[in-house]
Amino acid sequence: MIKQVIEIKREEWQILLAHSSTASYFQSPECYDFYCSLSFLEPFGWGVWEGKELKALVIGYIIANGGKLKQFFSRRAIIRGGMLLANNVSEDAISELLGELKHSLSKQVIYIEIRNANSYINHKAIFAKHGFEYNAHHNYIVKTDTIEQVISRYSESKVRQLRNIQERGVVCVQTTCKNDIDRFYQILEDLYRKKIKKPLYPKEFFDKFVHQSGCYLFVVKNDEKIIGGIACSSLTDKAVYEWFICGDTKNFNHLYPSVLATHTGIEYAVKNGFEYFDFMGAERYGVREFKSKFGGELVEHGRFKYIVNPLLYAIGRIYIKLLTQEK
Repeated sequence: MIKQVIEIKREEWQILLAHSSTASYFQSPECYDFYCSLSFLEPFGWGVWEGKELKALVIGYIIANGGKLKQFFSRRAIIRGGMLLANNVSEDAISELLGELKHSLSKQVIYIEIRNANSYINHKAIFAKHGFEYNAHHNYIVKTDTIEQVISRYSESKVRQLRNIQERGVVCVQTTCKNDIDRFYQILEDLYRKKIKKPLYPKEFFDKFVHQSGCYLFVVKNDEKIIGGIACSSLTDKAVYEWFICGDTKNFNHLYPSVLATHTGIEYAVKNGFEYFDFMGAERYGVREFKSKFGGELVEHGRFKYIVNPLLYAIGRIYIKLLTQEK
């Protein structure tokens, strides 16, 4: 039996979340509610029962960027974290859920992408059977046992930089202040425009993010001036996830704002009893090199992609690449 996520009892959802090895914040009721609060995306979700037990669930959102033409070619369904699966889930239940995704989203998007936060190695065959191509995607996971043990695994350069930061009086603090959010977003937007060259959520995301359960914005301050920060979400007792991070390296690179922001996220995970800190990806070379210095384990959980319309997908990639080059 399959139902839309709005029909699922929260108690059942929480039970599956608490016992699944594929649990993440991004498949939680809190994350779904957050998606529903945002005006620029369209959330979706379904769950599958075997007998009377909820065995598999998926939530995600449909999003597009730019003007009308760019939006047409960038329509996509994003599933962060990967599917939420019971540890004894059957292939039939997974198959049912994948089939529903393809059927319900096929007229709305050009492709569906599942960004895994856990290992799905035992289920790759069933995804492939449904046409979901597996692509490698690397990430770092930092075990958050004690702060002394965590720092002992940092590279010498990161320990030295943190000491330098502390001596200069630079701090990183949690905030919900509008002015802090505005400045953080300004730095992050500049980073995405000049270096990452990918779409960034509107500021509405961050204005609402700081008021969500399990979500935190930490900003790096030097003499009360914000020079960087990190936006993290979390799943109780399991993980803190680095969703967005930035630093004003043009003006304050000597103060290592991204180093302090990262350390603050990791330290928060340690102090609040989480098992690990999740960097949420380490594909770009410079980024991977930076994240490798914090003593984490390099993992490869990959992504699944199903291309609904291959022709529009191919045209869209060329069109969006040309737009990026023009800028």
